[in-house]
Amino acid sequence: MKYTVITGASSGIGYETALEFAARGKNLIIVARRLDKLEGLKSAIQNINPDLDVIIRTSDLSVRDQVYTLYNSLKEYQIETWINNAGIGESSSVTDQNLDKVETMLHLNIESLTILSTLFARDYYHIEGTQLINVSSALGYAIYVGSITYSASKYFVSAFTEGLAKELEQKGAKMKVKILAPAMTETEFAKSASDMKEFDYEANVPMYHTAKQMAGFMMELYNNDKVVGIVDESYNFNLRDQIYPILGV
Repeated sequence: MKYTVITGASSGIGYETALEFAARGKNLIIVARRLDKLEGLKSAIQNINPDLDVIIRTSDLSVRDQVYTLYNSLKEYQIETWINNAGIGESSSVTDQNLDKVETMLHLNIESLTILSTLFARDYYHIEGTQLINVSSALGYAIYVGSITYSASKYFVSAFTEGLAKELEQKGAKMKVKILAPAMTETEFAKSASDMKEFDYEANVPMYHTAKQMAGFMMELYNNDKVVGIVDESYNFNLRDQIYPILGV
């Protein structure tokens, strides 16, 4: 049996992506902090296909030890696809930002993603059909004033993932490494990044995608050989080759 791992699966893009993979008959390992949300997702998956195996793992991936514990707990499973979707934002100027929140964001967006990507690539790079998909952001390719630190964290995700894709290609690896770069998406992200109780997308954002739409884009990327799936300034989704210049090749 093979499994698809999705971190940050309790809501938003991760939740909808899990449903998309379930519709394609994929067994799932769903990861997040909130057990009740994961149990709800498991029920929704089993409504789609009761024959699928769904494994729940609760983990706070902003804590380094829990990152390693998560990966080690999955070594008994054959993993086909790993999606690093978990991430948070910080929407404030550098002089006003909450450093405790920033530290958590950097641990989650950068450190945990790097560790999990490295461990998965190390163990599965030679296996045909495996994919690693890291979720960055359109702000991983354009700096947004007022959210500079978040943008910088996603620049790391974009550069690291594109570089890893090229490294594995040069090694003749069978694993495919890809990056999804959403723009504004209707999830819990905006209210969390802005420390708001609620956020009305329709009232405050001229253009955005739903989480279900982004999950559909995720599947387009999954089914394609391109490295980058990115939402442009007009909110069109594009599949592209690597964007950053690659040196040393």
